[in-house]
Amino acid sequence: MSLVSPPERQLHFTDPTDVKGNADSTLDSPDKDIKSTVRIATVQKDEPVVTRNELWSYYLYSNGDNTLFQSLATAAGYDPAVGPGSSCLSSTASGQCVLPWMGGTKSITSIVLIANGISFAIMTAIFTTIGSAADYGTFGRWLLFTLTVICWAAQYACMALTSPDRWKLAMGLYIVGFVSYGATLVFYAAAFPRLARNTPHSRRIRERYENGQISIEEYEREESLQKNRISNILTVHSNVGFIVTLLLGLALLLPPKTANDPKVDNYTLALDNSYWVLLGIWWFIYQSRPPGPPLPKGESYLTIGWKQIWVALKTYKYLPYTFVYLFASFLLSDGVNTTGALVSICQNDKVSFSFLQNTYLGLSQAITSTLSTLAFWYIQRYWKISTKKMFAVTNVVSILIPLWGMIGIWTDKFGFHNVWEFWAYNVLFGLFQASYYAYAQTMMAELSPPGFDNMFFGLYGLSNRASSIVGPCVVQAIIDKTQDNWKGFPFLFAICTAASLVIWFGVDVTKGRRDAARWAAAQRG
Repeated sequence: MSLVSPPERQLHFTDPTDVKGNADSTLDSPDKDIKSTVRIATVQKDEPVVTRNELWSYYLYSNGDNTLFQSLATAAGYDPAVGPGSSCLSSTASGQCVLPWMGGTKSITSIVLIANGISFAIMTAIFTTIGSAADYGTFGRWLLFTLTVICWAAQYACMALTSPDRWKLAMGLYIVGFVSYGATLVFYAAAFPRLARNTPHSRRIRERYENGQISIEEYEREESLQKNRISNILTVHSNVGFIVTLLLGLALLLPPKTANDPKVDNYTLALDNSYWVLLGIWWFIYQSRPPGPPLPKGESYLTIGWKQIWVALKTYKYLPYTFVYLFASFLLSDGVNTTGALVSICQNDKVSFSFLQNTYLGLSQAITSTLSTLAFWYIQRYWKISTKKMFAVTNVVSILIPLWGMIGIWTDKFGFHNVWEFWAYNVLFGLFQASYYAYAQTMMAELSPPGFDNMFFGLYGLSNRASSIVGPCVVQAIIDKTQDNWKGFPFLFAICTAASLVIWFGVDVTKGRRDAARWAAAQRG
C-alpha cells in the first residue's frame, strides 16, 4: 500500500464489502464524480476477536506521577521580600518564592509551568514524528513498551531526590517522567478503537447489520455504546488503581515510624510505581494485536509521521468534523490541563505541600471519580444517550472551574483561597471531570479513520496532552507580570468556553464517523 497518494490521483471512496444503499452516498466535494458507498468501518481480516484476558490486561494497565519537584523547589527557594537565605516555608514568609534562574530569579510557579511547557513541547515532537509510524509492523508495540519502561525508571530514580539542592535533578526527572507518561497514555489509547470494534458483541451486531437485520442507525448507536462501555470501564479501573496507590501511600504516611522519615515521599513513589509495574506488564503479554502493514519502501520511521500527517491535512475537506474536533480539543485540553495545574499550585500553597494532605484530597477525587463514571455510564446505557451529549455535560463543569477561580481575583473569601474549596474542587472534579476524559477519548475514537489509529490518536495526543504549550506559557507570563496566580483564570475560562461552543455546535459525530470510514477505505484502496 502506498502511503502518499500522487497529487493527480482522485480518491474514490468505495469498498465492496460495505455497500449499503445510496442514501447520503455523495461526498460533499467540489468533484461531483467522487462517490462514497462506505458508511461503516471495515474489519480487517487479520484483526482477531478480543479475548477476555486481553481486555482485562488493557484495563489493568495503570499509571503514576510524582509531585516532589515543586516541593523540593520550594524548599530550595527564598522569599524575595526578605532576600537570599530566607525560607519560603517560614511562618512569616510573604507567600512569594523564587529561585535563581538564568542570571536572575523566577517564581516557583513559573518554573513549574516552564517544566510543563518543555514537557508538552517534547511530546509534540514525539507524536508528530513517530506517532504515525506506530501503525506499521510491530513498531507500535515496542514503542509503547519502551516508553513505559522509561517512565518506570524515571519514577524509581526519584529515590535519589533526598535534599532541596537537587531540585534541578527533580525537574529533569519530572520532565522525563511526564513526557514518557503522557506518551504512554496516547499510544496506549490508540489500541482502544481496535478493541472496541473487535469485541464479541461488536462482531455480532456488525454481522446483524451486514445481514440486513438492523438499520445503520441502530448499528452505529450500539457500536458507539460499546466504545463508551470500554472507555468508561477503563476510566473506572484507572481510578480504582488511583485509590489503591493512595491507600498504599497512606500505609507509609500514617504510621509514626515511617511518617517522620524524611524519605517517606520517595518510598511512597517507589511503592506506587511498583504497583503500576505489577499490573501494567500483563498488557504486553496478552495483547493480540497483529503486526501492521510493512513500512513503505524507501520510507523511514523518523519521516513517515510527517508525510502521513501532510497527507491527512491535504485531504482535510473529507474529514471536516474530525479536524474541527481536534482543533477544539486542542483548546479545551489546553484549558482543562492548565486549569488543573494552576489549581494544584494554589492548593499546594494552601496546604504547604503536605504529602499526606494531598493524598487525602486525591483520595476524595478518586472515590468520587469512580462512582460518577459508573453513574454516567449507567445513565447513558439506560437512556442510550449519545457520546456528544454526555461529553457536553462535562464541558459545562470545565468552564465553571476557571470561572470560580476568577472570583479569587476580587476577593479572598472565595475563589480557591480556602482549604474547603480545594476539597470541593476535588469532589466536583471527580464527579464530572473524570467522565470528561472518558468521553473525550470516545469522541476521538468515533471520528478516527479505522486502521489509522496511532496516526490520529497521535494528533489527538497533541490536543489532549501536548496541547498545553499555549496555556502554561500565557499563564506564566500573566503570573510573572502580576505576581498573582489567580490572574491566569480569566484566560483559561475564555479558551474553555470557546472550545466547548465549537464542539457543541460545530461537530456532527454521525457524519464525521461516516466520513472517517470513507477516508480510510480510500487510503487503503
